[in-house]
Formats: sequence, C-alpha cells, structure tokens
Amino acid sequence: MSSMRGLVQFIADLRNARARELEEKRVNKELANIRQKFKSGSLNGYQKKKYVCKLLYVYIQGYDVDFGHLEAVNLISSPKYSEKQIGYLAVTLFLHEQHELLHLVVNSIRKDLLDHNELNNCLALHAVANVGGREMGEALSDDVHRLLISPTSKAFVKKKAALTLLRLYRKYPGIVQNEWAERIISIMDDPDMGVTLSVTSLVMALVQDKPEEYRGSYVKAAQRLKRIVVDNDIAPDYLYYRVPCPWIQVKLLRLLQYYPPSAEDSHVREIIRDSLQQIMHAAMDTPKNVQQNNAQNAILFEAINLLIHLDTEHSLMLQISSRLGKYIQSRETNVRYLGLEAMTHFAARAETLDPIKKHQNIILGSLRDRDISVRRKGLDLIYSMCDTTNAGPIVNELLRYLQTADYAIREEMVLKVAILTEKYATDAQWYIDMTLKLLSLAGDHVNDEVWQRVIQIVTNNEELQAYAAHTLLNYLKTDCHESLVKIGCYVLGEFGHLIADNQGSSPIEQFLALQAKMITSTDNTRAMILSSFVKFVNLFPEIKPQLLHIFKLYSHSPDSELQQRAFEYLSLATLPTDDLLRTVCDEMPPFSERASILLSRLHQRTAGTTDKKTWVVGGKDANTDQKEILMAQNTGLKRSFTTIVNGTKTGTNGTVPAPATAASPSSASGDLAGLNLSAPSAPPPNLASAAHLTPDWEIGYNRLYFADEGVLFEDAQIQVGLRSEYRAHMGVVKIYISNKASFPIGSLTTTVDNRSAPNLKADTKNLPDPSVPAAGQTHQTLFFAANGPFTEAPTIRISYLAGALQAYTLQLPILMHRYMEPSALSAEEFFKRWRQIGGGPLESQSTFSAVAKAKGISESFTRKSVEGFGWRVLDGVDPNPKNIVGCAVYQFSTGKTGCLLRLEPNYDKKMYRITIRATQEVVPQALAKQIEQRLSQGSLADDL
Repeated sequence: MSSMRGLVQFIADLRNARARELEEKRVNKELANIRQKFKSGSLNGYQKKKYVCKLLYVYIQGYDVDFGHLEAVNLISSPKYSEKQIGYLAVTLFLHEQHELLHLVVNSIRKDLLDHNELNNCLALHAVANVGGREMGEALSDDVHRLLISPTSKAFVKKKAALTLLRLYRKYPGIVQNEWAERIISIMDDPDMGVTLSVTSLVMALVQDKPEEYRGSYVKAAQRLKRIVVDNDIAPDYLYYRVPCPWIQVKLLRLLQYYPPSAEDSHVREIIRDSLQQIMHAAMDTPKNVQQNNAQNAILFEAINLLIHLDTEHSLMLQISSRLGKYIQSRETNVRYLGLEAMTHFAARAETLDPIKKHQNIILGSLRDRDISVRRKGLDLIYSMCDTTNAGPIVNELLRYLQTADYAIREEMVLKVAILTEKYATDAQWYIDMTLKLLSLAGDHVNDEVWQRVIQIVTNNEELQAYAAHTLLNYLKTDCHESLVKIGCYVLGEFGHLIADNQGSSPIEQFLALQAKMITSTDNTRAMILSSFVKFVNLFPEIKPQLLHIFKLYSHSPDSELQQRAFEYLSLATLPTDDLLRTVCDEMPPFSERASILLSRLHQRTAGTTDKKTWVVGGKDANTDQKEILMAQNTGLKRSFTTIVNGTKTGTNGTVPAPATAASPSSASGDLAGLNLSAPSAPPPNLASAAHLTPDWEIGYNRLYFADEGVLFEDAQIQVGLRSEYRAHMGVVKIYISNKASFPIGSLTTTVDNRSAPNLKADTKNLPDPSVPAAGQTHQTLFFAANGPFTEAPTIRISYLAGALQAYTLQLPILMHRYMEPSALSAEEFFKRWRQIGGGPLESQSTFSAVAKAKGISESFTRKSVEGFGWRVLDGVDPNPKNIVGCAVYQFSTGKTGCLLRLEPNYDKKMYRITIRATQEVVPQALAKQIEQRLSQGSLADDL
C-alpha cells in the first residue's frame, strides 16, 4: 500500500476531514473520478488495483459502492499475486452468495484451486468460505476436498480446506458427500497438529448429523488423545503455557461424547481411561499462571463431562461430585459457571441425586450470583436436581426469587417452575396453590402455554375442579393478572356449578367477579369471558337477565370478534326452547393425552445453534431415551395424585413360547422321514454382506472357512493373514497386516462390524500400529464370543493412506460351526433324543440344490462337509447308508444346546434334504441356513 501514494493521500484526506459533510464531499469527488477512470477502459493492472483499493476503503467506511465490481472480478485472473489478492478481497466484500456476478468468478476460483501455487490455493479457499453459496459450493466442493486429501498439499492449505468445507457444510449440509467420510477421518492422524485441529472441527460437525458414517472417528479421537496426553507426542510450538494444545484436547474429549460407551472394545475403553486419569492427575495442582489455569480448567471440565457420559465407575462419579462442589464455590466466575454446567450434566446422568443434594444450599445461592450467566446455569441445575423429596422447598425458593429475578430469565423460570410443580405434585391443593401463585407473581412473563396447561390438567382431573374453581374465584375478586382471568373464566364456565352452593360463590358473585374484569382485560380475554357467560345461561337461569344485558351491550362493540360473538350468544340464549343451548353448552370432554406443551416450549428455548449436546437439561428420566427427549412426553398429573407421570410407557407382555410337542413313537425310518426330493427347491440365499465387500474377498474367505490360519486377502500392497483358536463359546482371532510395498503406509485403521450378527459379541484387545514401514507388519487381536445363534459372518474394514486412501472390506470366516463340538451317540440314544426333541420350532427342514466347483458332489465330499461344520458323523444309524447322521453340541455364553442332523443326498439330481433338531429354538434354523448357504453355492469342494 505504501507504493500507492494516491490511496495513502485519499485515506489521509478522509481522516483529516473536520466534518461529516467534508468527508462526504471528498468521497463523492473520488468516486466520480474512479467511475470516469473505469469508463476510459485504458487502465493497467496496477491502476485497477489502486482504484479498487480506494473503493474498498470507501465501502468499509459505510458508503454504498454500486460500481467497480466487474473490475474487481477481473483482478482475480491477474497473474500478479498483489493484484489477485486485492481482487479476492474485493469479491469477498462486494459480492454475496446471490450476486449476479458470482458465476463469473467460479472458473477463476477453480483455476486457483487447481494451481500448484499454495498462495493462490489459499486465496481461492478464502473466497469459497466467505462468499460461497449453494451454487458455488456444489461446483467447487470437489476441488476443496481434493486440496484437503492431497498428499502434496501443504499443511496450511489443508487447514484452510478443512475449515472451508466446515463453513460450506454448516450452510448446505448436502455439499459434503458421504463417500468422503473415511478419507476425512484418516486426516485426523496427520502429523501436523494444526491440520488435526482443523479436521477435527470438521469431523465434529459431521458426527453430530451423521454419526454412523463417521463412527471411525471415535477410535481416532481416542488414539490421538492418548498420544497427546499420555505419550506427550506433540511439537513444542503447540504447548500453551505448558499445556499440550488444549484446543484439540477439548475437541477430542467432546467428540468422544457423541458416541455411546463401547461395550465391545475394551482396548479403546482402556485408552480413554488412561487419558482421563492423566488429565485428572494433572488437574490436582493449581497453577498460579492464569492462562495455564484456564487451559487446564477447559480440559478438565470437558474430561468430567466425558466421565459423566461414560458413567462406568461409581466411586469416580462420587469424586466428581465432590470436586464439582468445590468448583461451584470458586471465586472465579468462569469456574463457577463451568462447575454448575458440569453438575447439571451429572444430574442428567446420575442414578441418584444424593451427591448433588449435599450442595443444595450453595446451588440455590447461585440464583443470586452477580453474573447472569451463572444465575442461568444455577436455574438449570436446580431444575435438573429436583425430585419428589425436595420439590417443595425448591419450588418455594424459586417463587421467592421470582419476584426479584432478572427479566431476562423470568420467562424461562416460569416454565421450569410450572413443569416442576406439575411433575412432582403429590397433592391436588398444593399443585393448584403453587401454580396460581406462580401466575400471580410472574405477571407478563407467562407464556400462553403455561395457563393453557393448567386448564388442560384441571379439565382432565375431577379431584381438582371444585378446588380450582373456588381458588380462582378468590383471585378474581382481587387485582390479579390477566392470565389468571383467562384460567378463571374457563374453569368457572365449566365447573362453576360445583361451588355455586358455597358461601361467597353464588352464581351472581361469580358473574360480578368476571364482569369486573371485562373493563381492564384485552379483547381476547373479553371474548373468553363472553363464552363463560353463555355457559352461565345454561347453568344458572336465575341470572339470565344480567347475562342478556351483557350480550346486548357487546353486540354493539367496535371489535368485530366481540360483536359477532355477543350477537350469536344473545340469539342462542333467547331461542324459544333451551335444547340447542344445552347441546352447545355441554361440558367440555377431557383433553387427549399428549406431549406436555410446557416441555415442548422448554426444549425449543434450549435448542441452540452451537454444538449439539448429548443430554438435555433435566433429570435422568428426561435423558433415558432420545425419543423421549425429542417427543417431550407427557408430564400430566395422575388422577389419584400419588405422583406425576412423565410419559409413562406401557410395555407389551412377551408371549411364552409353546412347549415343543413330542413325536409319537414309531420306527427309526419313520422318525427320520424327510421331504420329497422331487419337490421344487427355494433359490439359494446370497451372502447378505457381499454387496459392499472388496472384489476377490471370497478367495481367502473360502480358503479359511474351515481352516484356523492362512491368508485372508492379498494384493500388490498388503497381505492380511488370520490365525484363530476357539474354545467353548470363546474365539481368539489375530489379524496380521503386512506391508508389501517399498514405502511406508500411514493412518492404518481397522473397524470390525458385527451388526449383522447381534448374538456374536466382538471385543478388540489391541489396535494395529497406525504406521507400518516398508516390508513391516502389525497385528490386531480380536475376541469373539457366541451369545446365541447367528447366520451372518462379521466383517472387518481395513483402510490406510499410501498416497491416496486404500480401503478393503473383508468378511471374517466366523460362523456357528466355529463353536460346534462333535459329540458321539449310539443309535438307540440318537433316536431317543430325536423323539424327545420333536418338531415344531425345535426342527428345521429344507431341500436345496448342491453345486460343486470342480469335482461334483460325492459321498466323500458330503461326509467331509458335515465334519467340517463341526458334526460327529454317526455311522450305521440311518437305515439308508447314503444318508449322513450327525451329532454336535453348540456352545454359547449362557450354556450349550444339543443338535442332531440328518442329511439326505441325491447324487443324481445334485440335491440335498437337511433336517436339524436342537434343544433350543432358532438354533436349528440358523445351522440349517449356514449349511445350505455353503453347499448350495458350491464353494467347498476344492477347499475340502
């Protein structure tokens, strides 16, 4: 800028202007000069840059600049960096995402994104992030993603690319494609901490909306946190007052909270536990340096939130409660605020609120803190820690504080007091007294939902109606708020007859109390009072003249609604008969049970635009099920008033399985009679997960289907070996990953997916090294426990960076036959147990075609197949020597079940008929399905 003397002089002139008029005169003169220069069309790049700079300065001073935009756009295409820089600056300031000139710069921006000059890349990324609308984002998001994942991109380019994608995603989520998930997650292993920080910010935003696609980030976050906290693997540049990069620690701790604690990954749990212990240990010493203390506190409170989320150790939770009790008494405002927020989270997850109730007086005192943010957090905590034992004192304290509370939080306080009063009321009179007192104290800070909810509850509960009518009439006789008038006119119109015989509650006294409120009420309230009066015509004929007088008076009201309503009521009340009047004024039916409008309102108020929380303000019952949170289930009063139910769910009773019917005694051949082999067979089932598996995965899978060790997969870059051992219901599987390339691979990640086999529990005992040198090897140990029958094999996803992302999805040869133990039986014992088991749900029969790859099916092939599936072949049992009879025991975590098999081959037609009986339901069907899948697909002959 120092070389542009005209610009320097122009800025000096504006600063030296003594009056606004002089400044405007100088600006208008300069704008006229620039407009003339641009019209001449003979400017070089330097001159365009100078004049655009002047326009920018005028613009940021608050003046409208309606020309020069095209010249600024042209500067983007300049080969000189200084001119390109000013062009991009002007575009980001002058243009918005709907601007008509924006489409002219898309190609120029794409060219700079594809450029090998990192500075040009950064200028283009800035423009996309600051201006990019949907059209620009969709056109350029692929190029931004390419810069992020490119191994040749510099670290500062990757950082900007990640933040640009984050900005685009927050505007238009569809711009970030699901196929990018695995590649984006892998960058969390980047050696540059700045890149990791930026990518983690992007992943955090994506995880909140797409947890399933980004579930691999959970392990990455746990590993990276351990490397920073425990291993101290961090560059000195990222030490902030001796604290290792507190920003990334906080983000990683928060990211881990977006996934439920993994019950199937003990190694990851151990990694997280080590990191948390180190963080808690480091927080024992309070540093004197303020910045260091703030950084440690930020990490500590996020670690506490993660511990609460994990909720694994009761003793540790008690320690957290004790420590938080000290924090909420701290002299520092920020510490008190964070302590109250963490304790609110604790109240949302804790099984018991007793540790929090020890600090009840201190928490109530936070309502009078000098900082309003602390007062808000104190209110959230009080709301969350309330239950039937302390509801009375807490509600009374909140009502006392309501009279002096800040206007900024009164509305929220009224909502929460109304919910607590309804939720924990055990007495009808207490509920009415507290709610009406709340409405009288709150004044104009009462939402419509509050008084409408009171009407709903009174209408739905007969025990409340008479007392509510009596209490509201007393309020109406005084100077009360309009919200009480609305409730009073509705309740008296519906239930005023219940107290008409009481002293001081006669029909004329009810009429006079409501009539007096019509003078000061709004038109909406007057309309409600008129509706009550037409109910009085039906209920109290003795005051009909007074009521008709009111209708005649308001039939000339200037308000059209009041006029029409009064005229219709007058006509209705003066009909020759009362039949229509009685029909129209019949008592209102109870309201349908639905979600509490108060809870819905509260959740709308607490829903923010920041990171999503994994919990909501409220006790454990409000956080038990996310569906209950979103639906804000009903908190209506029970008619007996023994408790307030919060969306009580009625469970369905499971049906008890019918006992298996025993087969009638008969001959052996009759017991083993099967289906007609000429019957049409069903088409062979396909492997469920084959669609997403890596090409040629089945070669190693078939090779290891019965074997305990061997090569599962191999290509030019890696080799995946497998070694396994099974005892009873447990299996240990070791996966060996060898790098065959002449260069190292990085960000190696493995993910086991057993969701298709819910009865197969997987547990990871260690994770492979993320980096594998050339010709190196790493391994992973997996435990698989059978908890019941299953028919689908688990898969493992292996991904790594070798220039680009390489990923493989392989199926592990782990099915029920791994947990089968051969068992011997004599022919007599076999038939005895066969008859005892019987048919029905304990039997499975099917007929299917068999296809063998090379040798065709034979007696030897059939026998080896049955033995391979874990059965003991019993010779001489079946009358037909070609048939195969087998016996085995399937072992799972809660016991074992005996299994019997009969396989009838038809070698001419290449068909099988299989019959399996077992002492437990589902097991025969699962075993038969597995055998049918393998034999019908013909993938065993060569392997056997």
